[in-house]
Amino acid sequence: MSNTTFVPGRSLVRLCFLSSLLGPLAASALSLLSQPCLAQEPEKEGAGVIISGKATAQDVGLPIYPNSIPHKDNPDESSAARLGLWGGGSGFKLAVVKMETANSPEKVAAFYKKALARYGKVLDCTNPAPAATDKEDSSKTLTCGDDKPEKGGMLFKAGTTEKQHIVNIHPNGQGSLYELVALGNWANDNKK
Repeated sequence: MSNTTFVPGRSLVRLCFLSSLLGPLAASALSLLSQPCLAQEPEKEGAGVIISGKATAQDVGLPIYPNSIPHKDNPDESSAARLGLWGGGSGFKLAVVKMETANSPEKVAAFYKKALARYGKVLDCTNPAPAATDKEDSSKTLTCGDDKPEKGGMLFKAGTTEKQHIVNIHPNGQGSLYELVALGNWANDNKK
């Protein structure tokens, strides 16, 4: 089992499992305001905060792989998390679910490549191709960037920079561990 931590610009999936440390996670999440993001619609008015150790398939916008069970690295942590902060027309929302299954990573990957396709082109960030240097309207084009799986794992993304859906899969004995992530951010378009 791996120790998962988040460093902005690296695998976004790792953020998910600091849920047992929600206080520091909320502080780290504030730094994500500049990161692209999620499945839920942005809050255009008002302000709010979400910090929860619960998230569902609906929150991440992806189905749960059949016969999966929630995974916890430690008994006192959550297998899911929802975070969000918004106000003044800008903000972010993050939802993460961590699961395990007896099936191989390859079977889980095939299932989620198909599920992610509803959000557009599916990027395989396991062995990403070098990024194109053409910056023409690339502000909303999703790329792998620095996101990559841990050694032996697989990472897939789909959506836009403003609404990302990410699946991180890695071997766990004879089966697989996987994280489902929905990350969304938005900014007030009315520049004054």
